[in-house]
Amino acid sequence: MFEGLTERLNLVFKRLRGHGRLTEENIAEALREVRLALLEADVNFKVVKGFIERVRARAVGREVLESLSPGQQVVKVVYEELVEELGRTRAPLAYAPDPPTVFMLVGLHGSGKTTTAAKLARMLVSEGRSPLLVAADTTRPAAKEQLQILGRSLGVPVFAGAGSALQVCQEALTLSRQAGYSPVILDTSGRLHIDEPLMQELVVIKGATRPAEIVMVADAMTGQDAVNSALRFDADLGLTGFILTKLDGDARGGAALSIRSVTGKPIKFIGVGEKPEALEPFHPERLASRILGMGDILTLVEKAQATVDRQRAEELAEKIRTERFTLEDFRLQLGQLKDLGPLEQVMEMIPGLSQQKGLADPHGAEREFKQAEAIMNSMTRKERESPDLINGSRRRRIAAGSGTSVADVNRLLKQFSQAQKLMRQMVPRGAAGNVARHLRPFVGV
Repeated sequence: MFEGLTERLNLVFKRLRGHGRLTEENIAEALREVRLALLEADVNFKVVKGFIERVRARAVGREVLESLSPGQQVVKVVYEELVEELGRTRAPLAYAPDPPTVFMLVGLHGSGKTTTAAKLARMLVSEGRSPLLVAADTTRPAAKEQLQILGRSLGVPVFAGAGSALQVCQEALTLSRQAGYSPVILDTSGRLHIDEPLMQELVVIKGATRPAEIVMVADAMTGQDAVNSALRFDADLGLTGFILTKLDGDARGGAALSIRSVTGKPIKFIGVGEKPEALEPFHPERLASRILGMGDILTLVEKAQATVDRQRAEELAEKIRTERFTLEDFRLQLGQLKDLGPLEQVMEMIPGLSQQKGLADPHGAEREFKQAEAIMNSMTRKERESPDLINGSRRRRIAAGSGTSVADVNRLLKQFSQAQKLMRQMVPRGAAGNVARHLRPFVGV
């Protein structure tokens, strides 16, 4: 996400830091590069113009030009203006004073609306709420079935009645009042492009259900098209916010940086993957930090708290301390690390790491992870608990079962043995923070 934009901005800031003293001339040169970087990221040109002017006005002021570290001051100004552009503060969902609360999701086909509805329901369940998913998309083939499958996999009820979209929504509200479901999430129909029948159907549903939130699900990879569609939906429906999807792909970031500024409506969530848990609350300051390559340690901590079993972590620490750490423990740790998301996303959240070229290859590390996991999965539990049992014939069997070579199996066992020795040296000194460094041979970073 934003990889190209981040690289361009970091090059600009690196050159600025190289100047002992900044002048209006070299600031103007840097801002030209920033302008080009934003335009290449498909940011709306009016947004770029306003952003650059605000940064220029602050960057040529006394606070920057006379500071001890003017280059860093410019970075600070750009960061603060990015936060302002993205919405300044987190915008939580609004709830109706009297249940059921209705959340109406709208958008075009292909934006990931149905999947996002399920992700949102999962998040609400984790907060202790009792959501009801409503299959109000009566035009797309299999839309109802898709939502039902997603609902079953998450244990969330789905209402998929017959009749028109309006009838389905009204019947779902009646059911929610009787059964105590709230919020009610309406997965409405989309189109390949905006047309009048679509908008009229949505206007009628809005009037009948009185939603507390009308959220547009927008595909971040469509760039300026997402902004144009947002303006039309907002004009007809009065949107309360956005959910941007596919920010884990090749999105250049233009939609995220433009949509709030152009419409004045906040981004509520961002989709960063296909898994049900891959929906994050949108924090402007955190995304601005990621864009500038400063990481996002708060989101990383929140992900870890949500995925790491505290009791298991304490048991692991005890095993390391008493020299009982096994391949089975390592296999379980790999599974927990995978739950945090793709390694590339995790690296983006670690301050400074995304700026260090050559420090780590996330794609190569992912391959190493998968290979190590395949090898360990091909072992019996007894072999993982006692690697000394793995003789030549067992190594050949493990290699055949994992689609690797005996040399790969030997390398993993040797690296694990080395890591165990390093842990024995490390733990008595209390240097727990070095665990990751000593396990690097496993992931190739």
